[in-house]
Formats: sequence, structure tokens, C-alpha cells
Amino acid sequence: MDPSPTAWDGPAVHAALAARATAGAPDGFRGREGHLGDVLRPALGESEVRAFERRHGVRLPPSYRSFLIEVGDGGAGPGFGVLGLDQLPEDEEEALYGERVDCLRPGFLATPFPYRAAVPLPSREPLCPPGALVITDYGGGDYARLVVTGPCAGQVWHDDQVWGGLTPGPDFHTWYTRRLDLRP
Repeated sequence: MDPSPTAWDGPAVHAALAARATAGAPDGFRGREGHLGDVLRPALGESEVRAFERRHGVRLPPSYRSFLIEVGDGGAGPGFGVLGLDQLPEDEEEALYGERVDCLRPGFLATPFPYRAAVPLPSREPLCPPGALVITDYGGGDYARLVVTGPCAGQVWHDDQVWGGLTPGPDFHTWYTRRLDLRP
């Protein structure tokens, strides 16, 4: 279960992003020009989030769910930015496009995420584990996956498909806010 705070201070997040954009976004927290942008997309309504959950047979982790409703539906964020809930990358030739399509297949997110500990490479395990949604591309076969179902739901796992394998990370709220220095 997602142990992170579920309430977001949307204006503080937007202000921090605006300050970063004015100062020049540091590595590790940016949007890619022409890809996800340097600002957040508009927030979703409760009904839009519920429709996604019904369609995929899941309940999104509380901190991610409230981020979508209170802050924004992706955009500026770690790596090349956070994908919107139903968003596919514009370039169908990108590896991220295929990863994201896999995550949005019927039943994929409802299948419990199978891991509790790191999965080092080389591995015979699937590179796109069920129960997790790719939310960010760091480039070079490096992704962030939000675990949606199973015992690790709410955690953002780092997926380095070239060198490091799949490693557990913090909850979504911590993962996002520590890059903005908004931790309580």
C-alpha cells in the first residue's frame, strides 16, 4: 500500500516548477522540448481517473491518484517528464512508445506486480513486468515504473534495461517532490 501523503499543494508544485523554468531546469527534472514540455498538463477530474481505473480494473495508488487530480496529468518532471495517465509518446518509433502501449493493454495493470526485491541483469524475467505503469523515460533504456498493484503498489521502481535491472524506489510522492525540494 502507498504509505506516502495523499494531499498535494498544487500551487506550491506549480510555483516550484515556474522557479525552475526561470532559473533553467537542472538535470534530472525537465521536460523534453516537443515531447512533454516544461510545464504540467491540466489536472484531471475525478470522473476521468475513475474511468481509467474501471477500464484497467485497478485503483491507482493514492499519492499518484491525487497528483493527477490536484496537480496535473503529467508534463514536467523527473527524466524527460511524466507521461499523462493515458498519454502515448508522439514518436511511435521510440522504445518508450512500445513500453507504454504494453502497460495500457487490458488486464496488464490489474495483474499484481511480481517483485518485492531488485531484479538484477542479466535476467530471464520479463523486461516489462505487469502491474506497473511506465511514467518516465530517463533515456537510453532507463525508465521509471509506478507499481499499481501488488505489495509494492505506490512505489516508483527504476528500470535500467541496459545496465542495472529493476530496482525498488520510493513512493510516488517522495519520488516527485524530492526533486522539487518540497518535502515536509
